[in-house]
Amino acid sequence: MAATLPVRLFSPAQDDLPLADQGLPTPPLRERRSAWPDRIFAGLALAAAVLTLALLAGILISLLVGAAPAIHEYGLGFLVRSEWDPVENRYGGLVMVYGTLMSSFIALLIAVPVSFGIALFLTELSPAWLKRPLGTAIELLAAVPSIVYGMWGLLVFGPILARFVQAPLQAVFKGVPLLGSVVSGPPVGIGLLSAGIILAIMIIPYIAAVMRDVFEVTPALLKESAYGLGATTWEVMYRVVLPYTKAGVVGAIMLGLGRALGETMAVTFVIGNMNQLNSVSLFEAANSITSALANEFAEAGEGLHQASLIYLGLVLFFITFVVLALSKLLLAQLRRGEGRRA
Repeated sequence: MAATLPVRLFSPAQDDLPLADQGLPTPPLRERRSAWPDRIFAGLALAAAVLTLALLAGILISLLVGAAPAIHEYGLGFLVRSEWDPVENRYGGLVMVYGTLMSSFIALLIAVPVSFGIALFLTELSPAWLKRPLGTAIELLAAVPSIVYGMWGLLVFGPILARFVQAPLQAVFKGVPLLGSVVSGPPVGIGLLSAGIILAIMIIPYIAAVMRDVFEVTPALLKESAYGLGATTWEVMYRVVLPYTKAGVVGAIMLGLGRALGETMAVTFVIGNMNQLNSVSLFEAANSITSALANEFAEAGEGLHQASLIYLGLVLFFITFVVLALSKLLLAQLRRGEGRRA
């Protein structure tokens, strides 16, 4: 007669008992690990955070100390003075601040829609065989050195812009009061518009890559539900994907803006490096904070000239801080407004 195995029936109340009380073997107890590794890890993480804040404070303090003579001489009036004359030792940062903000604004105006279109195509419209190579090619654009962009902009893109864009626009808007001034200037292909376009080409890979990544984390169930209700691709992106990924999208735009504000060599090649603010033309030679620092800091002697350049660096530091603060406020406002239309 075959041997039979004992069958043990469990009741719900018995299942709640410890294993030893149920007659089952208990697993061996694991020895309690020492708390020192966790404490060391927490201390290293805290030290890294404190070191970052210390470096930031050190940079700010060094800028304030270096710019102290210019701050004492000009105060906040430095930001509204357009004169920059090292010979007469008179300085003002209006031209550089205007050139930095305007070129970055032009870059964002071009780069954000293009990056959004690239991210939309890669996540929703691109065939599978094209998605990976196209995404890789866009990301590789970020690895191109900025000086290469600057040389290409000066030698190749600048003449094309002057011949096929500036000259026709000047012919069309000749004599028009406002538009004629916007497109005025010598047709040499350098100026604010050229710098803005080059910056846009440089920051598109950053913004597009981050947008693509955040679009891909949107749950497929949400998009499929919207498609099932009859929504178009644009409606899915506008009403589902963008609200879900708004923090990442704003972060991508701020990343691109920070890259544009801090770019040096590419802007130096194509902006013209002229410390004059004669008109509102997009084709007139201008200057930026980073370009002025790259061109003059090595030759600036100690005194007001060097202090004024450091003052420009402090202003750029403040601009980036304001941009970051505004992005945080925008995200907070978006979070407070969630659900109101619903």
